[in-house]
Amino acid sequence: MKRFYLTLIILNFCGAFCFAGMPAHTYSIVARDPQTGEIGVAVQSHYFSVGSAVPWAEAGVGAVATQSFVEVSYGPLGLELMKSGKSATEALRSLLASDEGRDVRQVAMIDANGNATAHTGIKCIADAGHHLGASYSVQANLMSNSTVWPSMAKAFESATGSLADRMLAALDAAQAAGGDLRGEQSAAILVVGGKRTGVWWKDRLVDLRVEDHPHPLQELRRLLKLRAAYHHEDRGDAFVAEKKLDEAMKEYGAAAELAPDNDELLFWYAVGVYTAGDETRALGLFRKVFQRDRRWIGLIDRLPGSELLPPEAVPKIKAVAP
Repeated sequence: MKRFYLTLIILNFCGAFCFAGMPAHTYSIVARDPQTGEIGVAVQSHYFSVGSAVPWAEAGVGAVATQSFVEVSYGPLGLELMKSGKSATEALRSLLASDEGRDVRQVAMIDANGNATAHTGIKCIADAGHHLGASYSVQANLMSNSTVWPSMAKAFESATGSLADRMLAALDAAQAAGGDLRGEQSAAILVVGGKRTGVWWKDRLVDLRVEDHPHPLQELRRLLKLRAAYHHEDRGDAFVAEKKLDEAMKEYGAAAELAPDNDELLFWYAVGVYTAGDETRALGLFRKVFQRDRRWIGLIDRLPGSELLPPEAVPKIKAVAP
């Protein structure tokens, strides 16, 4: 806790010069999946790189969305307080008490037990408000109308799929209801595990950002789908290493189905299939990659040196190039 109070003193001193903060007016959701324990944040705003300031999350601890006139310190300090044993409500209350700019802040927090809380300052730009539900909070400010956050709540509660899918459904509903008065620009989604592994990069299950785009939610959905494809590819590689070839083929097939136009995934799918012993099928896949982009032919010669292909495979594979 000494580290927390020292950090608080430093950030309050810095904040005294500009308590208004970064103007990231936006709509967002913080949520926990009661089945998996996963915790996440998703956000969209007509502001550049909203993902660099608004969403915060830590596995086994909780998540924070700090927005409106953003005081970024609510993110790390909120997580620090929840890690120390405070509930989301207690953590938010503590930080608001020491913030002279609380009236222009909008902050939501959820802890590892699914307790959600939120604050919408009385000077947040209208339309502004929040809604607390079971294991989630939706919040928005500078919206085109006051139906945005209720629409988010309804969409999240009725959506199915992973936590990331359900949070994106909430963002889509916000946009469909009118969204940010100024339009769209950037979006982000962050999902962490319900328990800490002690390895932070393993704890971050989804970490995607769209910094500047005319339709950031569409782009975020595309990236989430592509991320799922690469996840299947990685699992396929792991199964090949374990010589579980049937399982590997299923994973490679799932990756190819999700991203059929991705040359990278198709190439390594072909390598995996060849390694698994299905030479005919692999050569067909290699041919398809080479037809799309001949640069992949040059990689074949380099793979035996890394023991990713047997040397005798090189002439056979290169022979199918157009």
